Amino acid sequence: MGDREKYPRPSVTADAVVFAVESGVPLVLLIRREREPFQGRWAIPGGFCEPSESVEQAAARELEEETRLNGVALEQLHTYSAPGRDPRGWVISVAHVGTIPAARMAEAKGGDDASETRWWRVSERADGGLSLSSGGETAGPLAFDHDDVLRAALAWFRARAAP
Repeated sequence: MGDREKYPRPSVTADAVVFAVESGVPLVLLIRREREPFQGRWAIPGGFCEPSESVEQAAARELEEETRLNGVALEQLHTYSAPGRDPRGWVISVAHVGTIPAARMAEAKGGDDASETRWWRVSERADGGLSLSSGGETAGPLAFDHDDVLRAALAWFRARAAP
């Protein structure tokens, strides 16, 4: 048996957290998942990498497929690999983060396996958690481990990209 058969191989996904600032408030773009797992829940745009692409290319492709946003400069944020983070099996995800000008926010539209996109106002609660609100609605817990991903992305945003 060769080494390839000896070791199990994970699936790899790439996620893209995109922020915009409106009236001095950070907003994050989320998609509503159209399929299981977590059908109907809000999530960060992302998906599985194709064998012919890098994780950076996959993040940009998934962002465009699910939100119609393209040309967003994305920076690698962190790799998420906790066992059980995805109910479909062993999935490692490389999260990316970027910002767009508020003038581009209207370009975001749901596509592929996203039934809807929406910009959410992000604020930190006293207990250290995040609060997401949009049009009087609040987002419950995000799909997968995306609450953790968003918390790290918000720290990145505040340290590097905040006006």
